[in-house]
Amino acid sequence: MAQRKKTNQQQNTIEQINAQYGQLPPQAVDVEEAVLGALMLERDAYVTVADTIDSGSFYKEEHRKIFDAIKTLSGKEKPVDLLMVTQELKNRDQLDEVGGPGYITQLTRRVASAAHIEFHARIIAQKYMQRELIRVSSEIQTKAYDDSLDLDDLIDFSESALFKVSEGNIKKETVPIKPVLNQAILQIEAARSRPDGLSGVPSGFTAIDRITSGWERSALVILAARPAMGKTAFVLSMARNMAVEHRKGVAIFSLEMSSIQLVNRLISAESELGGEKIKTGKLEDYEWAQLNQRIKTLDEAPIFIDDTPALSIFEFRAKCRRLKMQHDVDIIIVDYLQLMTAGTDTRGSREQEVSMISRSLKAIAKELDVPIIALSQLSRAVESREGKRPQLSDLRESGAIEQDADIVCFIHRPEYFGITEDESGNSLLGVAEIIIAKHRNGATADVPLRFQKEMARFSDLDPQFNPGDFSQNVQTFGSSMNADEDKAGAGMTTNSGFDKQNSSTSDAPF
Repeated sequence: MAQRKKTNQQQNTIEQINAQYGQLPPQAVDVEEAVLGALMLERDAYVTVADTIDSGSFYKEEHRKIFDAIKTLSGKEKPVDLLMVTQELKNRDQLDEVGGPGYITQLTRRVASAAHIEFHARIIAQKYMQRELIRVSSEIQTKAYDDSLDLDDLIDFSESALFKVSEGNIKKETVPIKPVLNQAILQIEAARSRPDGLSGVPSGFTAIDRITSGWERSALVILAARPAMGKTAFVLSMARNMAVEHRKGVAIFSLEMSSIQLVNRLISAESELGGEKIKTGKLEDYEWAQLNQRIKTLDEAPIFIDDTPALSIFEFRAKCRRLKMQHDVDIIIVDYLQLMTAGTDTRGSREQEVSMISRSLKAIAKELDVPIIALSQLSRAVESREGKRPQLSDLRESGAIEQDADIVCFIHRPEYFGITEDESGNSLLGVAEIIIAKHRNGATADVPLRFQKEMARFSDLDPQFNPGDFSQNVQTFGSSMNADEDKAGAGMTTNSGFDKQNSSTSDAPF
């Protein structure tokens, strides 16, 4: 009862001060004093709060200086106590500025132990975040009154500033291996219980899913190719497979094509009518009936399209969070990476900007726990190479793309370069290879698919494709992370020799 009365008196005092002098910034000076006192009572107390607060988290300047002294002593592995902190502040000529030895002594009397220091530190961090939000909001308001500032720049600044505040509040705690091990076992058991045996989001392509076990959550997948190879067609075919056949939520960010263009491509592929006919609308009556009947499968498909041009990474992050929260999307597709911008804070070359975008995409995938498939352009070096086959060094503008990606895939269509037969004489007409050149958690391989150019659609090379015969059609290598094991696993069948049955299937008219 007495405690409640004291709290009410404090609240009344604060309200009186606010009424007379205006609002005070969020603060907890008493808690700050308790934390500083606890830090000087127990040797390892600093380690407990180091990931939660820093000197900038404190409201009073004096407390910031005292915490800096404690931080320095802890970094030098020296004792953190009343005498050592006093001496450190004296060496810095800051002892009188913080209130002298008497104030330091008073802090140690505020608490009896460091038992609740973690809870108190979170209160300090919370008040700091509130002050930061007030500061950022005030800065945004000031800029909003400036008519000379471009609206897009203002929005980018606002998102960036708020994102930095939110990032400062996210602390990833270290966990022991046991609960993570249990979670991994549960995932393995869940994968075993599924008929397809996939642990990630299925692509709908039998051979690719066998290699990747589906696109793993939190993975960054880079799909790269030269122009006109069918990058957009491939991801749209995947999006259709995921959404229609597996009811997975798919978000597509198209920076190059409009939403209408993308949907027209989906309609063409689903209705099996040529893209030119869809564009011109010159359809026979039976074709109209075919179109109306088949697009019903797309009507309820959980596909979400955003065609904002020159999308900044900050806006992309915000939209992805919203899509995950509102629609629980299972996978995110970006078409394509080089058309994104890093925002107004970028300084330096385009290569540095692309590196920042690549790192951010990986961070977003990990934060939202969804795979992100980002399309990328390749350099012209591919076209000057014999065989025209792409490789990792062809990724344009930044080596960070290769480094950040969990999986890097290339699309190679020999027919496009006038190569109609492989070395064994098998037809390559209508055949596309998906080259999995990097696979952080598995094997690499070359996967043959059928490409129907008129409908911009990819599908399994053989509708009766048997996953058990997969190794007969492609060459598989060990993970690039286990080079020694790769050597032991060499000597498998070549990937270029598609069997005659698959060849005749690819030659069938579309």
